[in-house]
Amino acid sequence: MRKIVANLFVSLDGVVESPEQWTGPYFTEEIGQTIGSEMAQADVMLLGRVTYQTFAASFADQAGGMADQMNNIPKIVVSTTLEAADWQNSTLVSGLAELTAHKEKNGRNIAISGSAGLVRSLLREGLLDELHLLLFPVVVGSGKRLFHGIDGQLSLSLLDSRTFAGGVVQLSYQPKR
Repeated sequence: MRKIVANLFVSLDGVVESPEQWTGPYFTEEIGQTIGSEMAQADVMLLGRVTYQTFAASFADQAGGMADQMNNIPKIVVSTTLEAADWQNSTLVSGLAELTAHKEKNGRNIAISGSAGLVRSLLREGLLDELHLLLFPVVVGSGKRLFHGIDGQLSLSLLDSRTFAGGVVQLSYQPKR
């Protein structure tokens, strides 16, 4: 069975919104290689509406390198408000229940990049298998936070950790069930 694995950039104060505005000074070739390795372990991307629309606007009309990878990988978009998912290789689903069938198919991981609201929903429903965070040594102060709206305690087990030059830390967790 496939795993659903979320990969997110997060600040020390828990902000996940607009990482392009605060990760730059800390981003290294080694971090880029780590992200590439995470992407290589997946053969499907799972996206919420906002991230899907952002990525489609950024990559749909581009070619080469990362754009080719993003355009060619199958994408599952979870949204109750989108009427269509027109970006190449995209499938629209309206609810989390439909993801179980995708997890049961043969293949590599189903990767989430960004989509914090979707990640929270998957955590609440027990559908997220792993949470991989790149924790950046910056306090952003405002913006959407990863665990905003999570009621009660959420226990996670640390699977792995790694520290990069510049103070970025990669943390990999598995939800306790």
